[in-house]
Amino acid sequence: MASEQQLSAIKGAKVLMVGAGGIGCELLKTLALSGFKDVHIIDMDTIEVSNLNRQFLFRQSHVGQSKAKVARDAVLKFRPNISITPYHANVKDPEFNVDFFKQFNVVLNGLDNLDARRHVNRLCLAAGVPLVESGTTGFLGQVTVHVKGRTECYECQPKPAPKTYPVCTITSTPSKFVHCIVWAKDLLFAKLFGDKNQDNDLNVRASDASSSSQQTEDVFERKNDEDIEQYGRRIFDHVFGYNIELALSNEDTWKNRNRPRPIYSKDVIPAEPVGQNGNQAKNLVAGNPSSISAMASLGLKNPQDLWSLKENSAIFLEALKLFFSKREKEIGNLTFDKDDQLAVEFVTAAANIRASSFGIPLHSLFEAKGIAGNIVHAVATTNAIIAGLIVIEAIKVLQNDVKNYRMTYCLEHPSRKMLLMPVEPFEPNKSCYVCSETPLTLEINTHGSKLKDLVDKIVKAKLGMNLPLIMHGSSLLYEVGDDLEEDEVANYAANLEKVLSELPSPVIGGTILTVEDLQQELKCSINVKHREEFDEEKEPDGMVLSGWTQPVAVEKNGKGSTDNGASTSRLSEATSLVTEDDDDLQIIPTQTGKKRKLSDVSGAASSDVSSFRNEAKIKRKAEAADNNNDVVMLDGGSSENSKKKREQ
Repeated sequence: MASEQQLSAIKGAKVLMVGAGGIGCELLKTLALSGFKDVHIIDMDTIEVSNLNRQFLFRQSHVGQSKAKVARDAVLKFRPNISITPYHANVKDPEFNVDFFKQFNVVLNGLDNLDARRHVNRLCLAAGVPLVESGTTGFLGQVTVHVKGRTECYECQPKPAPKTYPVCTITSTPSKFVHCIVWAKDLLFAKLFGDKNQDNDLNVRASDASSSSQQTEDVFERKNDEDIEQYGRRIFDHVFGYNIELALSNEDTWKNRNRPRPIYSKDVIPAEPVGQNGNQAKNLVAGNPSSISAMASLGLKNPQDLWSLKENSAIFLEALKLFFSKREKEIGNLTFDKDDQLAVEFVTAAANIRASSFGIPLHSLFEAKGIAGNIVHAVATTNAIIAGLIVIEAIKVLQNDVKNYRMTYCLEHPSRKMLLMPVEPFEPNKSCYVCSETPLTLEINTHGSKLKDLVDKIVKAKLGMNLPLIMHGSSLLYEVGDDLEEDEVANYAANLEKVLSELPSPVIGGTILTVEDLQQELKCSINVKHREEFDEEKEPDGMVLSGWTQPVAVEKNGKGSTDNGASTSRLSEATSLVTEDDDDLQIIPTQTGKKRKLSDVSGAASSDVSSFRNEAKIKRKAEAADNNNDVVMLDGGSSENSKKKREQ
């Protein structure tokens, strides 16, 4: 039974929830039943059929509608006297700035990706609002409390990073099905349907190498008046036939490896007269891209069936045909989405054909979707437990009950006879560049790297800034914003293409850069150190950032997902473990009843704690990380130097 003090704190609180998915539905229900009167919810997603088995505020009739708005309506039916304000929007939108966050007493996160989590963490720090973070992966879960100046912020500790593979493994010598998935999704799908100007390692030309012609034909470009069936077979023969034969010509590569076999479309599916199968897609729902399906066109129904090589080839050709005939306006702007049925079918078929060529076992569409979309199947009970723990910690925060704050970990199997392991929060990490403003050090070739490399690989990818501003002394080198004049935009765009040492205010060894994100109200200093050479395998970005919380590499061989919140589905951009509902499990508890410092993590002497930590690590890898496939390809960067290295 809640005390009068607790009830008073609850009724007077204004709460912001970010995420209305697996955890979010349970959390909103629990907040309402606990007596909270004023709740605001931000979620950019719409309801999908796959959500209905665990997000219990939603029904079949709600599919396609806003999660935040439907969740509000569902809860108001049994708690009509409370105020719930929904926002069908991205939490990174400009309207959700520091001033917006300042109106709340506490922020509760139910997100599914690292980028959005970091963004909310920074806004909470800037606004001085406590944050209760959470995540689940199957049977595992956690709740952590982050209060500025009193506990560590969300970014004080390193987060699990995806397993990385050299691009040569993906493009030339795959040995696992996940390699084939990454090739099909991040290379082939992107090349055919994504940004044509993006660097892509599938740019192998089919023209005669001995030709003296200066203009080399791009085989992925559809020729004028080329029949879609002919185009599809030409692409098929190029990537599964010609490219394999080209790879086989390098005998040294295959001395200790199984040789792949080239596959040509005519050997699998004899050519049919043009138009013979042209009416198969007419039964699809007009105007609804998600209803377009190569499986439906070919009469394949069960996604758990293992397709033969012939069926995979048919799906590949049919999916490509449907993209160009039914979704032609989208081509050039598409990125892979696990909820895009046609995209999943295409990637599954392409990965299976490549797997067949390299002697790798084939997978069903259900399995391939899990790998490509990073799906760890959610457990509704875990979400409910975590939601309850979030509310418990939120009540402590509202009462300023600092001594009783706890990070709580939910385990699948008991440890020390406990399934819920409470741990005192860390103190702030003094070396955290986010909450402690510690200067960073960047080693970079200032005579070879462009400002664009710095912005893309460091400022955005590693520091997580959305609207960065970069200054050298009083000189403004780069800025992003809607209020810029045209000449300013053009000037900054020109700067992006300049080598660092050739900028209007040259960046060389010893330069101190100030990098700021006005939306997040985050500022940090970067000390630049010039370095000539980098190890392409170990340092693929061609630059090294020190002083930030470097993600811990986690190898994954299974499934994970992005389901709620501001999600991303491009594996090549993924930076953390993502799960079907909410994630970032980072189980590193130590002794309870003791105020911990960062050094205590490695120095805890308790055998119980050590055994728990080891068990947690094993569980973490076996049940969360190893069941994921957040894969990043190490492509050696995009500079001219790294391109030359790859060509050599």
